[in-house]
Amino acid sequence: MYQTYCRTFQSSMKVGMKFLNWRKPVLLEGPDSLLKLPELVKSLQYERILIVTDAGISKIQLMDPLLEAFNAHGIYYSVYDQTVANPTIDNVEEALMLYHALQCEAILAFGGGSPIDCAKAVAARVARPDKELSQMKGLFKVRKDTPTLFAVPTTAGTGSEGTVAAVISNSETHEKYAINDPVLIPHYAVLDPLLTVNLPKNLTSTTGMDALTHAVEAYIGRSNTEETRKFSREAVKIIFKYLVRAYEDGSDLIARTQMQRASYLAGLAFTRAYVGNVHAIAHTLSGFYNVPHGLANAVILPHVLKFYGESATKPLAELANLVGIGQFGDSDEKRASLFIEAIEQLNQRMAIPTKIEGIVNRDVPLMVERALDEANPLYPVPKIMNKDEMFYIYQIIQA
Repeated sequence: MYQTYCRTFQSSMKVGMKFLNWRKPVLLEGPDSLLKLPELVKSLQYERILIVTDAGISKIQLMDPLLEAFNAHGIYYSVYDQTVANPTIDNVEEALMLYHALQCEAILAFGGGSPIDCAKAVAARVARPDKELSQMKGLFKVRKDTPTLFAVPTTAGTGSEGTVAAVISNSETHEKYAINDPVLIPHYAVLDPLLTVNLPKNLTSTTGMDALTHAVEAYIGRSNTEETRKFSREAVKIIFKYLVRAYEDGSDLIARTQMQRASYLAGLAFTRAYVGNVHAIAHTLSGFYNVPHGLANAVILPHVLKFYGESATKPLAELANLVGIGQFGDSDEKRASLFIEAIEQLNQRMAIPTKIEGIVNRDVPLMVERALDEANPLYPVPKIMNKDEMFYIYQIIQA
């Protein structure tokens, strides 16, 4: 009965999603495209802008050329650089205070998924000052236009520059939840591969696997469309070709450019077709233990795909065929199994662990409950998990 309810809800959502306004951000692409941003901001007649980033970005002075160009164009800005790896409600409220103090007119997110999510949540609070973040948890709770949002990703993984989601953590309850609304799709995005050249190896690997998780979960889910399938296929193909190359040679500008493209496409895919149980579990690990999101996804992905079994065989076999895995005459079951093995081999080649350290047994029941609450009835996964099955996944990923 419960599974019937979930599937009915998902079918209704799939129909309803066709009528939403799915804007795509206007893209500035290519090396040094970042330096075109001040002129764009000026052309839109914005004079005061809030920049949301993190301390690491400020420390390595990655934004300095942009800030100098803003100064030259007479654009005032306030920088909030205290965003943590899994942005918190406190981060959002602190940044919001700066937005109002400078009387800002737009918001610029600069960094990985965390600053972009934080900036989106600030935009949601500006649009809905009458609502706390917790009141916007879930679907379509913002519903009012946000300030213009510029996204400048410095990693190639989250795809947040093209998605409806802002994922926020409550540091008191350890809950991590998503605010999903089409108004949170950034209006403009800068895909400048030069910003990712100095990305550390561990971030290159885990953010890349994050993008792969987005593409795969969107592709095997039941709410995909021909457009999202196209985005997923292209993203998977790029990632299998270029991720290890980017990992092994961080200065490879072709690989960096392609991985930015893959991340963006995977974001477009999952923001329309959703993710699945991998993300539901990963969010709990980030909320409880601050496990980096990409790392969690990389570890969990092959285990969940194995759990799905025959319910995901056909789409996984299609992806295997797409990237040249398997031989002529192999069954779909064989190709799907080989595709999962290839994911495990990617992790191994990039020194990603097979288990998650620090999971405390007494936390698992609550994490199971929260993961199920996130996944059901929303995520159109190939196979709906129950408590025992979810508990099993936590057991096999626990170090």
